[in-house]
Amino acid sequence: MGRQDTELKYSTGALLRRLLGLAFEYRRACAVVVFMHGSLVFLNLATLGLTGLGIDYLQSRALGTAAPAWPLGIAPPAAWSPLHVISVLSGAVLFTALLSAGLKYAAAIASAALSQRVLLRLRTNIYEKLQRLSFRFYDAGQSSSIINRAAGDANNVRSFLDGVLIRMLTVLLTLVAYCVYMLQVHPGLTLACLATTPLLWLGSVYFSRSVQPSYLRASELGDGMIRTLVENLQGMQVVKAFARTAEQAAVFQRANEQIRELKFSMFRRMSTFQPLMGLLTQLNMLVLIGYGGRLVIQGQLSLGSGLFVFAGLLQEFAAQVAHITGIVNSVQSSLASAGRVFEVLDEPEEISDVAGAERLSGVRRSIELRDVSFGYQPDRLVLEQISLKVRAGECLAITGPTGAGKSTLLMLLKRFYDPLSGEILMDGKPLRGLRLSDVRGCCGLVFQDSFLFSSTIAENIAFGVPEAGRADVERAAVNASAHEFISQLPEAYDSLVGEHGSNLSGGQRQRLALARALAMQPSVLLLDDATSAVDPETEREICAAIERVMRGRTTILVSTRYSTLCQADRVVVLQSGRITAEGTPAQVLERSTWFRRLAELQAATDAVEAAAGTEVDAAADSVGEPAGPATISLSEQRGSGAGLVAGLRQRRAA
Repeated sequence: MGRQDTELKYSTGALLRRLLGLAFEYRRACAVVVFMHGSLVFLNLATLGLTGLGIDYLQSRALGTAAPAWPLGIAPPAAWSPLHVISVLSGAVLFTALLSAGLKYAAAIASAALSQRVLLRLRTNIYEKLQRLSFRFYDAGQSSSIINRAAGDANNVRSFLDGVLIRMLTVLLTLVAYCVYMLQVHPGLTLACLATTPLLWLGSVYFSRSVQPSYLRASELGDGMIRTLVENLQGMQVVKAFARTAEQAAVFQRANEQIRELKFSMFRRMSTFQPLMGLLTQLNMLVLIGYGGRLVIQGQLSLGSGLFVFAGLLQEFAAQVAHITGIVNSVQSSLASAGRVFEVLDEPEEISDVAGAERLSGVRRSIELRDVSFGYQPDRLVLEQISLKVRAGECLAITGPTGAGKSTLLMLLKRFYDPLSGEILMDGKPLRGLRLSDVRGCCGLVFQDSFLFSSTIAENIAFGVPEAGRADVERAAVNASAHEFISQLPEAYDSLVGEHGSNLSGGQRQRLALARALAMQPSVLLLDDATSAVDPETEREICAAIERVMRGRTTILVSTRYSTLCQADRVVVLQSGRITAEGTPAQVLERSTWFRRLAELQAATDAVEAAAGTEVDAAADSVGEPAGPATISLSEQRGSGAGLVAGLRQRRAA
């Protein structure tokens, strides 16, 4: 999406075939609506015919000429008075008018029901497809464009059925019925009055082709406007913090101004096209008055059933031609939107279950990566030749500088992406050959910046297991050290979480995210730098919770905090997409310069904090309070890697 222009990817013929295929799936409902509209056409003809018959009858009575020809040879009884005959004709006209009104209501309801069914189907299909697409699709696309396609474009595609196909069939049926009726009355007058029809068709084709690029451009500008709005709403704190509200308002205004100018240009074309088409149809009335009036004078055409009905039909003909303008407008809007919708629906599903995928109830033995290489772009590798084995129940920590590929490795384990080369195995089975839902169900993941939904706390925790009971939810919260703060909320577990968790602190959001992962009772726990965005006190609470829940569970954690890494059985250092050191924390401290610098930085930071604490303790001693624990200098710990690890753990425990 966004890599190729929709107009180039799909031809008009291909889009029309796809849209007609969609309509074919609802052919019965479409046929019912078209039948209703067709019935309205014949009721309209009946109303005009009865009215013309009444005029002819009154003329015959006033001038003493022969009575008009009655339809189907059914003439009123000779004993009826003229008033009686006119009353019956008037009643028939009223009856057809009432029947027509009722049928119009039924047709409108049926058409609305059909369009909403199609809209629901389209949006559901788009959403389901978006759920199946890999993260690579979202890396390339923009959320504003996706939102616009699922909302506005889907609605425009829906309008193809009721706004284009059904209306077009109705117009064609109407025009054919009127032409047949007029030809029966007088063929010569019919041909003379409809001589401008080819010009109407040519004008419609020209207009349709001229406005098509504008509709494509309108969709693109709509994406840009939505993107600006979403970014400013999500980044409102940044906008206000840097005092850029006026500038951002101007950006949004320019985006809207571009849409307004384009829409006005399209409206100007429409306003030019529609009157020109109307002018051509009005020329038909001049032909009718001149040629038709002469036929009436010569007695070759009746005044009521001939000239009057012709006039009414030509007015209806003009109205149908006006509908063609709207249809042309709708078809271009539908085609432009259909290309964008089908682009999403046709997007290949990069990550999916293979035929005969095996079940996975949990990781019982090991997780292994064999010569795994991966890049978000094939020519730019993020991970190169990674070989790694994690035993069941082991805690493995992954660390390294920013951009080393740490989080990417976790994404591969959840199979958000597939490696470009090499393979990943769980319990000796290739990851690609396992059921995707099982792989993701047995691996609980806590992101660095966890997303929470606008629902209750209980629903957020039970998101992965909706069938979980309240006891299961509370157990997960207790294990994640979240139960205490949840219990202090006014409605406890039934408290509503604001959008993106805006009414919770960063530490509270992370603990809820950890509880959400634990509620699934995963055999593998993946932690993506879960303590990077919290304060030291909250970090200690989260680390304590993590240390508690990872006992007996395979855990792979990503972190650049030395205190967190020391909790692991093994540490792997990633640098530039390659493993540069591996072993226990003490072993890696000896082998990796990068890891040693990280430890020294942590020691220096703790020393500063401890020194500040000593000053506070000294002040406390002056009033008889006990002193705090003595600090451990960095120089005292440099004798060995094990000593540094032990010293840091001792200080943090104190």
